[in-house]
Amino acid sequence: MVRISYAVLARSLGSTPRKADRSGQKNRVCRGIHVLLPALFLLLLGVLNTPLFAASGVPDVSYPASMFDNGKARHFQYKTADGATIKYFIMKSSDGIIRAAFDACDVCWREGRGYTQKDDVMVCNNCGRRFPSTKINVVSGGCNPAPLTRKIEGGKVIIKGGDILEGRQYFAFRGGR
Repeated sequence: MVRISYAVLARSLGSTPRKADRSGQKNRVCRGIHVLLPALFLLLLGVLNTPLFAASGVPDVSYPASMFDNGKARHFQYKTADGATIKYFIMKSSDGIIRAAFDACDVCWREGRGYTQKDDVMVCNNCGRRFPSTKINVVSGGCNPAPLTRKIEGGKVIIKGGDILEGRQYFAFRGGR
């Protein structure tokens, strides 16, 4: 490794700085850094705390709550940056609660077939198991729609981007549909 001192570099550029000049330059640089670093920190902190940059880096999604008043399950997809497709559905169950779940379960997810609504139940398109709508987001495990966290706020159904990404495990398969 070649080491060149500041004085040697300055002489090669045709300048012969005095010690006083070098210390003055160092002080100006240090003062600039002391002012610049806190400003950059505050700027970065502000950007990372905006709603568009959730902890997962994925924006939240929202839907008008009125969209689900008819009790019909509505299916949605979220495509990740690397091309994976995460599927989920939202519905208002017969007890009047808006519920959300991944379109997959812990048992049949590898088949990639999801659920279909029949009256007040969701039916597994692979094994035919019937699951009451009032149990979505309540029961997990087995052949049940895998719960997806959601909240209702200001007349909207809101799902955090990070919560959607948690369902990726159910859609990392080969084959299926």
